[in-house]
Amino acid sequence: MQVLWPAFLVTIIAEGLMFSLIDPHELVVVGLHLGDSRLAAYTVGFFVFWTLISAACALTWVLSAEPRS
Repeated sequence: MQVLWPAFLVTIIAEGLMFSLIDPHELVVVGLHLGDSRLAAYTVGFFVFWTLISAACALTWVLSAEPRS
């Protein structure tokens, strides 16, 4: 929970900022329109953000741990 909860909270902020600036219908990756359904784009975006931010939080948590003797 020390990793996932802070990552979840930051993901909410990142999701809100990204999709307030970018319309999902305008997203095109490798010639495919990702925003056929706005709800699908919001969901995929949320889980991508959560995965990336969780990885960053986990790395910080691992690196800040005290070494065991």
